[in-house]
Amino acid sequence: MLSFTGSAPEVHYCRRMRQRYLGQTGLQVSRLGLGTLSWGSEISEHEAAEQLRLFVDAGGNLLDTAAGYGDGASEELVGKLLVDCFSRSDLVIATKAGVDRRAAGVANVDVSRRALLRNLDESLNRLGVDHVDLWQLHRWSHDVPLDETLSALDVAVTSGRARYVGVSNYSGWQTARAATYQLCAPGRARIASTQVEYSLLQRGIEREVAPAAEALGVGLLPWAPLGRGILSGKYRTGTPADSRAASAVFERYVGELLTPRSAQIVEAVVRAAEGLELSAVQVALAWVRDQPGVTAPIVGPRTTPQLVGCLSVEDHSLPDEILDALDDVSAPELGYPEA
Repeated sequence: MLSFTGSAPEVHYCRRMRQRYLGQTGLQVSRLGLGTLSWGSEISEHEAAEQLRLFVDAGGNLLDTAAGYGDGASEELVGKLLVDCFSRSDLVIATKAGVDRRAAGVANVDVSRRALLRNLDESLNRLGVDHVDLWQLHRWSHDVPLDETLSALDVAVTSGRARYVGVSNYSGWQTARAATYQLCAPGRARIASTQVEYSLLQRGIEREVAPAAEALGVGLLPWAPLGRGILSGKYRTGTPADSRAASAVFERYVGELLTPRSAQIVEAVVRAAEGLELSAVQVALAWVRDQPGVTAPIVGPRTTPQLVGCLSVEDHSLPDEILDALDDVSAPELGYPEA
């Protein structure tokens, strides 16, 4: 069993993290989630245990993973920590199904009922639990009839293997179609949430996804709320050797957003942070956390000190004039028919 004595940094919080309802459901989750994309691959068991302990001690409960993260390595590590260190009742466990990378690192999307329910059973086995609190479709596919895909969500809930269900990386019309289909007949499992990329560097969901989610009672769970780490300001003068942009695995992922426009937004965030005596991380996270329809941004820190910086946002909100300035500098292009 892992020991935390003297290992995790001492952190003082003015209050425990507040909670929000997930969409139009009764499920309450902390208004910051902890992501586990790199657990079991880049992030060791000891580091993951430290992060989870800090998160739980701060009042966090939403822990997000996926069957496709490290080909199951993330779920396996979460399951080990549940056995060794943490109480199942302390956490709202969310996972995703429908995507794996077993074929030479290329994403394979299979959202057939057969594949999804097999994924769910494998996830439960790796996690060592009899149910997950939130089960999400990781990706849309045109290859499988939507009613078949969604029927797997119904089976998951009626069989007790999932308490709530959601989607991830769906466009606006896909979100609306799936959520409406589930609402139009008794006995179908309501779409509780959609997990989408959303930050000051990536505001595309405001065109159609966010309005669709609001209209249909679907909660937003933003991933990469720090713009894949760029909004921390760490890339202002170059690429740090220990950053994700310097790694072969994540170089392209981060590099896609390292643009001149992004640099302007980062400078605005840094200036706002200096004026408010906050960090750039606090400003960027507070902005996305308090956007309409957002339930909980999901952060994926590589290190415990990075998580400490994220958790400190709980005690801060941004003045209206700062919100307006950041909105202006980062506004997405709108046109017909959105505007």
